[in-house]
Amino acid sequence: MSYTALYRKFRPNRFEEVKGQEHIVTTLQNQIKADRIGHAYLFCGTRGTGKTSIAKIFARAVNCEHPVEGSPCGECASCKAIAAGASMNVIEIDAASNNGVDNIREIVEEVSYSPAEGRFKVYIIDEVHMLSIGAFNALLKTLEEPPSYVIFILATTEVHKIPITILSRCQRYDFRRITIETIVERLRELMEQEQVQVEEKALRYVAKTADGSMRDALSLLDQCIAFHFGQELTYDKALDVLGAVDTEVFSRLLRHVLQQDVTGCIGLLEEIVMQGRELTQFVTDFTWYLRNLLLLKSSDDIEDIIDVSSDNLLRLKEEAGMLEVEALMRYIRIFSELSGQIKYATQKRIFVEIALIKLCKPNMERDYGSVVERVRVIEEQLENGIVTTAAAGEAVAAPMPVKERPPMPKAIPEDVQEAVERWHDIVAMAAMPMKQYLKEARLSLGGDNRLLIVVEDGLASDYFLKQEGHKELLEQQLSEAVGKEIAVTIQTIASRDAFEQNYVDLSQLIHMEIEEE
Repeated sequence: MSYTALYRKFRPNRFEEVKGQEHIVTTLQNQIKADRIGHAYLFCGTRGTGKTSIAKIFARAVNCEHPVEGSPCGECASCKAIAAGASMNVIEIDAASNNGVDNIREIVEEVSYSPAEGRFKVYIIDEVHMLSIGAFNALLKTLEEPPSYVIFILATTEVHKIPITILSRCQRYDFRRITIETIVERLRELMEQEQVQVEEKALRYVAKTADGSMRDALSLLDQCIAFHFGQELTYDKALDVLGAVDTEVFSRLLRHVLQQDVTGCIGLLEEIVMQGRELTQFVTDFTWYLRNLLLLKSSDDIEDIIDVSSDNLLRLKEEAGMLEVEALMRYIRIFSELSGQIKYATQKRIFVEIALIKLCKPNMERDYGSVVERVRVIEEQLENGIVTTAAAGEAVAAPMPVKERPPMPKAIPEDVQEAVERWHDIVAMAAMPMKQYLKEARLSLGGDNRLLIVVEDGLASDYFLKQEGHKELLEQQLSEAVGKEIAVTIQTIASRDAFEQNYVDLSQLIHMEIEEE
């Protein structure tokens, strides 16, 4: 006999076997026991939460000859026929592939015929939001006033796409995401039946990765067992199969970020990639790790909510003490944005590297969280005795003298002046990322009457000064635009205010001269 996947093998057959949806199960059982069965139901919720399973159980229960506390007995002829898919009373329709008006009209015509055996004809329409507007309109009248022997069960993951006219004619049941504890309990029970040894920590990780879906949890566990067939499934083996990363790696990464060690972050990412880890899962798990830190930072009595071991909890508490809430929220914001970008990206590694550089270099951003992070770094440097004075032991508390503005140049070379006048055209012709860096650059006059281009410290300065060929390419493009050979000097500044204090803005000066003429 061929192998049956776990999620199919252990699909619930009775209401009592359904986990995590007690509020729905109880209501449906009471309706069956009291014979107060509705004519149209709408089951909505995320994938793998039991919508179709409960619809099939309900279809068997309403036709069961000997229901037990509202659940199908599973022994009568009707129950066996429906379970085997041989009953004409239960019709399952996939609206994703049968979404036209003609498909619905066939249903409307069939509704007029009463069931040959049993009490009810049950139509289960899965992914009902995929129906066209015409199909919904064709279904509308029948859905409102069907014959007494017809029940419609509509299932969807996207309830917002269903017309309000359909919603108002159905009893709506919202399926909740299943908790980690409920999934773990169910997985443990099934593994005992399968006689497979699985470490508790591995079960918890699979349950967390399933994100509230029992079907996803069973599929992931099936995959892990198959890879390590005949062996005990440990936490480390589950990580290997699912392409995930141990939390100890997240701790190392966070400490690299706090030290602003870009090289360390990129090196650690290289290890993760070479181990074959899935970067999308890595981003999700690291965001979850930062979330745990934020919860610890925000409340004293939060240990029960954070699902980690006692050793990891101690490490989390230590790291939570190293960070401010604003910095943590900034980290989470950057990685949450990354999570949306990386899903469909072809160069996932580059996106992750950019996000890590942002974490390490708060001066690249101007939001409040970045400012707080920069202040933290400065305070840490002062505490460690790291100063930026010219000589050791020199006092650093004295205020910096106010620098006078540099004198205006007596004359500006024609080739430099022409380059400044045509600067917008030169920038427009440049390719990315040079184009972006030149847009933010400032122009001045350097020694030997050279064109001085001033950029902020960070990615722009690294691009022109540390990466070979980019400065020469800029000089070539300037020379081609002006028709003369132009020498360029690149200098860096910490901020735009520093430019106004130390340099003459050549673009403004030339603009004034042109206006005067």
